[in-house]
Amino acid sequence: MSYYPPHQGQPPYGQGYQQYPQQGGYPPQGGYPPQGGYPSQSTSPYPPQQAPHGAPPQQYPPQGGYPPQGGYPPQQQPYPGQPPYNAAPGGYPPQGPPQGQYGAPPMGGPPMGAPYGGPPLPPSPGYDPQALPMTDMNAQAADLRDAMKGFGTNEAKLIQVLAAVPDAPHMLKLRHTYDDRFRRSLIKDLEKETSGYFRDGLLALARGPLLQDAYLVDFSIRGLGTKEAILNDVLLGRTNADMRAIKNCYTQVFGKDMAREVKEDLSLKTERLFEYVLEVRRAEESAPVLPHEVERDVDRLQQATEGTKFGANQDVVSQVFAFSSNGMLRAINLRYKEKYRKLLDDVLKKEFSGHMRDALRLMLARAVDPIKSDADQLEESMKGLGTKDQLLVTRMVRAHWNRAHMHQVGLAYKKFYSKDLPARIKGETSGDYRNLMVALCV
Repeated sequence: MSYYPPHQGQPPYGQGYQQYPQQGGYPPQGGYPPQGGYPSQSTSPYPPQQAPHGAPPQQYPPQGGYPPQGGYPPQQQPYPGQPPYNAAPGGYPPQGPPQGQYGAPPMGGPPMGAPYGGPPLPPSPGYDPQALPMTDMNAQAADLRDAMKGFGTNEAKLIQVLAAVPDAPHMLKLRHTYDDRFRRSLIKDLEKETSGYFRDGLLALARGPLLQDAYLVDFSIRGLGTKEAILNDVLLGRTNADMRAIKNCYTQVFGKDMAREVKEDLSLKTERLFEYVLEVRRAEESAPVLPHEVERDVDRLQQATEGTKFGANQDVVSQVFAFSSNGMLRAINLRYKEKYRKLLDDVLKKEFSGHMRDALRLMLARAVDPIKSDADQLEESMKGLGTKDQLLVTRMVRAHWNRAHMHQVGLAYKKFYSKDLPARIKGETSGDYRNLMVALCV
């Protein structure tokens, strides 16, 4: 049974997955829907949340062969009790594939210098620092200052204000407003006035997704040993536009080349995969998925894994995964099962190990079923002895940036784990940290 609800918001945390071929379009580069005419509301200082991307979640093609060109993959049915997605939200124009076809890239990727196949997608909300709403955030900035000045900190007020900010651009506007109005740093004030994983969650919110990504990359490679799960979460499955934004932000904040820093911290097995990922040469989601290219890459993957007696050819597999769009990976996943009667995920589990296996499986999961992937990752951060709090914080904040997606993740979590996500979080956390995580479930 299908379980997707309608997806009216942006992809989770900038992953940028779209349905082919009729996707929800983007607003013109450099902005969001006009902000100046927000209606006044008595219950909320924010305008009704628009769908900055307007892209429904990617869906599976039908079983049993390829659909006609122009219909890959079809929309799945929503979760029970919710209407199906049937139109691009937010008034954005549809963004279909380009006319004609794109050529096959050499060795699984496009020529050096640019991705292939269709017009490039603009950055996700929060990944263009110049795209700020015109909403007045002075009231929220004053509430934050009141919560931290004087003796004692009003933790409940901090949660109330920061968790209510509707999206990443508004958070960036709030941070600028606070810093400019009070001649202080919101980030530094939060660092000083709070502690523990509660502080980590507040900082992740206040930084917004772009700055948080840059900090997480630095955190994951700083010190002894690589924090592989965090590095995977940030860098794998990202759109070209968002990856460029992360690399630029990292350089601005830390004065270093992110690709070089990541490469130097990884072992030989995963170094090549991340080198391909950081080249920013993925096929765009606006590109058509062509059956002959799917067939070619399915055979290449089989020959590089099960079809060889000399160990998996990691370079070939890395190229296919790093340079393919999410739509292409979904098609490859389906066709591999049809042709070789095995799940591609099972092949990855058998043929690879350690960080390489985890990275490839996450790339596939995010392409095939991003909602379930996020639900699975949240469960992974809480199961077993001891909660992996750092992962729980970063994954909850990441999903929270798109409220519609967060709701879908909660439904998927209940379906697959027979538990309510807020109740599960309450059982694994405590105090203000618990209150913040539960507030992000909404």
